[in-house]
Amino acid sequence: MSYKCDVCFSVYTRKYSLKSHLGNHIGERPFTCTICEAAFFWKNHLTTHMMTHTGEKPYKCTMCSIAFSESGNLKLHMRVHTGEKPYKCDKCDAAFAQPGDLTKHKRMHTGEKPYKCTMCSAAFASSGQRQQHMRIHTGEKPYKCTMCRAAFSCSAGLKVHERTHTGEKPYKCTICNAAFAQSGSLS
Repeated sequence: MSYKCDVCFSVYTRKYSLKSHLGNHIGERPFTCTICEAAFFWKNHLTTHMMTHTGEKPYKCTMCSIAFSESGNLKLHMRVHTGEKPYKCDKCDAAFAQPGDLTKHKRMHTGEKPYKCTMCSAAFASSGQRQQHMRIHTGEKPYKCTMCRAAFSCSAGLKVHERTHTGEKPYKCTICNAAFAQSGSLS
């Protein structure tokens, strides 16, 4: 069974999760962190938040070395190992491990772009896309090549660049034996 928010249409698998989410819409947050200004609708969310200040991560993955401060985050992480993708798109065959990924995917079908650039008229379907776009304005290039001094604003640019060092050519012609480092070169 799923529970849908009547305000923003987010979907949750637990009634408790929806109730917690609704606190965001009504603005009621009686539990406040004594270290920072974060405030929460539920007391146990404040307790979990406090772990971000202490660095405590008691929920450890048994398959890799990653650990989490919340049990729910560990449960979601385990889908990386199990391949479980319970969040299915009702418009196509796409399926996702995380509910947020399904929400972002659905924007592809609707054309919704709620994340606006503050410096130009560009708009994006996800905050990550907007963050990457903002680097055009700031000039930030956080992805650095370990073999030379080249730097890039996105990880994809670095990956393509690294092929100049490794010689990797993953794009192969189906007619002849030619291979290329970039898909555009193959086209």
